[in-house]
This record gives sequence, structure tokens and C-alpha cells, in this order.
Amino acid sequence: MRIITFNANGIRSAANKGFFDWLKQQKADVTCIQETKAQEDQLGDPVFRPDGHHCFYKDASTKKGYSGVAIYAKREPDEVRTALGWAPFDDEGRYIEARFGNLSVVSFYIPSGSSGELRQGFKFEVMDWLKPILDEWMSSGRDYVLCGDWNIVRSALDIKNWKSNQKNSGCLPPERDWLNGLCGPANEESGGWVDAYRLLHPQGEDYTWWSNRGAARANDVGWRLDYQLTTPALGKRLKACAIERELRFSDHAPFIVDYRQ
Repeated sequence: MRIITFNANGIRSAANKGFFDWLKQQKADVTCIQETKAQEDQLGDPVFRPDGHHCFYKDASTKKGYSGVAIYAKREPDEVRTALGWAPFDDEGRYIEARFGNLSVVSFYIPSGSSGELRQGFKFEVMDWLKPILDEWMSSGRDYVLCGDWNIVRSALDIKNWKSNQKNSGCLPPERDWLNGLCGPANEESGGWVDAYRLLHPQGEDYTWWSNRGAARANDVGWRLDYQLTTPALGKRLKACAIERELRFSDHAPFIVDYRQ
């Protein structure tokens, strides 16, 4: 089973840069997209309905051209969910879940707080509200893969300039404590969510996002913000992962994970 997560920073822009041509070659079972920055009625071109895929979108209803998530699946899901029950989060188009039997694949877009104190405050609210939901999912007996842009790094391994970013959103100690508290130690026996990349690459220093300013990507001055977090049973089935950093579809790179059947 292959699952891809990708923050497109505008799905129409990513399409113009060849994302869908690349996706055809990946043979992914499920693809999770964040930051579509479009309303579904703007995506009538067949390119946004790839052949052989069932496509589902959750747009932001609060502001057009903002946020938005999507899931493309080879197999038709038994159910698709697009709301978790809190309008400030749901209405920004930040969650969509496809259910296949006992497996749930979620496309998440956790808010960024980089624009100022107001949005950072909202990010902390989201984190507090989301924690019991994630705990409930963990104890539900279902298999989950939580894909998406979490807008948080976990450790110095996940960011090039660790010391200078300690006071910046995405690297704040409370954010890291929250995410690390969800994941626990980097092994599938911890009982917490399994960070697929970190389990497969315990000392890896790869990134999935680079600022558009300066030559951040050329110099690999990046952050690892895009994750696949799995329930422990799926953590035992992790086979391989890759970050497609060479093809620049957006300021983020697609993150691909293969799971054993």
C-alpha cells in the first residue's frame, strides 16, 4: 500500500508545474493533499479528477482560495468525513477522512501561527481541542494514517537552523512538546502515534518545506513539517519512505510511504 501526502500551496499552481503527471507514475493507493487554495467548482478540468481515482475535496467556507484539503483514492471509500465538530476548524477546510473497512486515511492541515499572535493563539486552541480526538482514535481499534502538514517540527533533526528558530512558530517548545507527546519515542512499541519517517530514519535530517525566500531550497535550509503518523499496528508494516524534493511542485515536497500488506 502506497500513501502520499503533499501540501500543494495551490493545487492549480501545482498542476501547472506537473504534479499530476508525476502522480500518475507513483501508483499511489491514496493521495492526501493540503492547501488546495480553491473551491471545488473551480476544479472542473479533468486534470483534477485523475483517471482511476475517486476524488474528494473539503474547501474552506470562510474564505475562498484559502486552505482546503483533498483525498484521491484508487479504491472507493466506504465513507468520507469532512467535519470534526468544531466550526472554526472545520470551516477552514482542514480535515477530510476516507474510510476503507478498518482503515482511516486522514488529510490534515494544521494551522500555521507564523502570521502573528492571533493565528498562533488559534493554533494552540486547535492543538488543545484536537488532542482528545486523536487519543480517541488511537484507542478505537481502527487503523489510522494521519497525513498532512502539521506546521511543527519535532526536534533539531527536523530543521536546519534549530537554535535561531526557537522563538518562531512551528519550532516553539509548547508545539514540539505537544507533537512529541502524541508520538512518544521513535518506535512502534511506545503506544503513541508512529512517525513513519522517523521510525524508518531514526537519525535522518531530511526536510519537506523550504522558504521561497533567498536560496533556502538550493541550500537545503528546510523544515520537516509534513508527516504520516500511524497507529502502532500500521507502524509495524512500514516498509519505505521517500521525499520528492527535486521536482518543485510547491514550497513543500511530496512525502511517499510504502506499507506492507
